[in-house]
Amino acid sequence: MKSRTKTTTAGMALVGIFAGGIALAHSGATGVVKERMDGMVALRDGVREVTPMMRGQADYDADAVAAFARTLQEHSGEAMTELFPEGSGGGVSKAQDAVWTDWEEFEALAMRLEVLGEALERASANAPAGGGGAAATDMMGMGSAMTDDTGMGGMMGTAQPMAMDLDSLAELPVDHLFLQVSQTCSACHTKYRAEGN
Repeated sequence: MKSRTKTTTAGMALVGIFAGGIALAHSGATGVVKERMDGMVALRDGVREVTPMMRGQADYDADAVAAFARTLQEHSGEAMTELFPEGSGGGVSKAQDAVWTDWEEFEALAMRLEVLGEALERASANAPAGGGGAAATDMMGMGSAMTDDTGMGGMMGTAQPMAMDLDSLAELPVDHLFLQVSQTCSACHTKYRAEGN
């Protein structure tokens, strides 16, 4: 039960993060700001499709998860950071100044998301652990250790660091990777995205 609760909470939070204010923010957006908002919409739509599978509320569809993982890769890493040139904040943009003042951390999260997307695509054939099994409980229990008071998911703080070895990540149950994707997105949005008006 603990596993399902953590995955459910993470998935719901991620959907909320992506959904909050996107439609309103798009009004009047142009150029690179619109491009990055469109990317967030694509990610939001993918999360909405995959979350019920991770929560055990829909049949698992490996092809749909792999498609979401490819979308994640398309909108992360360098593809993401290129959409945040200096001076592209303000106006309808939700990007906070911290994107540019803490560029190394922002870039690290974008790159981490890309690696997780690759791992998620490779792991899409892996069954979700779900259902409160021992392995799921152990991994999901580690999720709280991965999140520290900086909101950086343990990656930037003193909590247990998450492995970035692609081969090791790809061997994880797919819902464990989805949780890491959720934590990475949440960490980025917490620090670098302004709240809706």
